[in-house]
Amino acid sequence: MRRVVVVMAVCYPLLVHAAVVTCSPMLTALSLGWLLALMLLPALARRNLLAWVAACIAAAALAWLSHQPWLWLPLYAPSVLADLFAAWLFGHTLAAGRVPLIERLVRLLHPPEEQLLPGVPEYAHRLTLAWSVLFVALALISLLLACVAQPSGVLLLLGVAPPFTVPQQWWSLFANFIEYLIAAGFFAVEYVYRRHRFPQQPYVNMVDFVRRAVAVAPEVMGEKKL
Repeated sequence: MRRVVVVMAVCYPLLVHAAVVTCSPMLTALSLGWLLALMLLPALARRNLLAWVAACIAAAALAWLSHQPWLWLPLYAPSVLADLFAAWLFGHTLAAGRVPLIERLVRLLHPPEEQLLPGVPEYAHRLTLAWSVLFVALALISLLLACVAQPSGVLLLLGVAPPFTVPQQWWSLFANFIEYLIAAGFFAVEYVYRRHRFPQQPYVNMVDFVRRAVAVAPEVMGEKKL
């Protein structure tokens, strides 16, 4: 099941980009259906009745939407919402009384009895903020490109003339590929800087770090308060 979810998640941006490049209503509806199936897949595999009912209703709605000019509108939402959710995931842990997300990760990667090096908590706080700001920026750029895209941008579909337009492919390239490269590049640059500033780490390389981080991810996401 995990492999199927991973494969579907990887294929989704490719499917969306193909829909944009070809301006195909059929591929657009298929992209939305693909995303809904990805979200419902675990429940569908458990034969959850509500999930199957929701899937049937969604399929009927997409069949109807495929003949409507504003079919494109729902396609813009996932990238923006995903970025905003990621920004919230990091940002809400910066509130008073909570442990910043990166600091949670750092403490879980080190043995419980080990004291963090001076400067690490402050660095973790700033890095958590940086990730939150990055995802907000990505969401805003994606939203802006979606609004001014042509021929099926948000403003044009709503009957509003945008101050300027960009090809719809620009939105797709950014939302489905470039923003992932930006996030990956940020991660890589930060990792290199971190290893230089704090060379004593419990992991040996980036692959080992990712493996350990994934292993403790459920605990990292747990609510921690000061």
